Amino acid sequence: MSTPSDDQPSPTTPAADPAPRPSRRVFTTEYKLAIVTEYENAPNGEKGAILRREGLYSSHVIEWARARDAGTLTHRPADPAAASKRPRKTAEQLELEELRRRNAKLEADLTKTRLALDIMGKAHALLEELSESADNDKPPTTS
Repeated sequence: MSTPSDDQPSPTTPAADPAPRPSRRVFTTEYKLAIVTEYENAPNGEKGAILRREGLYSSHVIEWARARDAGTLTHRPADPAAASKRPRKTAEQLELEELRRRNAKLEADLTKTRLALDIMGKAHALLEELSESADNDKPPTTS
């Protein structure tokens, strides 16, 4: 059995991860508006240079321009983490949602079971009818 040497970090230590997880970039409203304006005023050959310089994609500018035109590009709070937090649900609300999901699943299962039983009943009746007609038929005679 081999053991890691003392000079090599084990895979579970933080030093073993060469690249820490990157954080999501957050852009201010002023920055977005400035970039959209600069991008729209730039000649066609220079728009890509703006995107490369800022490390952006064209989809960023398109999304920001649409938000500006729709009037939804407004000032964000200073703490972006506070803006993205949703109110937490109570334990009762979570339990109620879980029970509703389980109820919907059970109702779907019940519907499938009833349909299967209906099909089985019809198949049984058909087989009985075929069996009775086979009993009543006389076998063909050969002459």
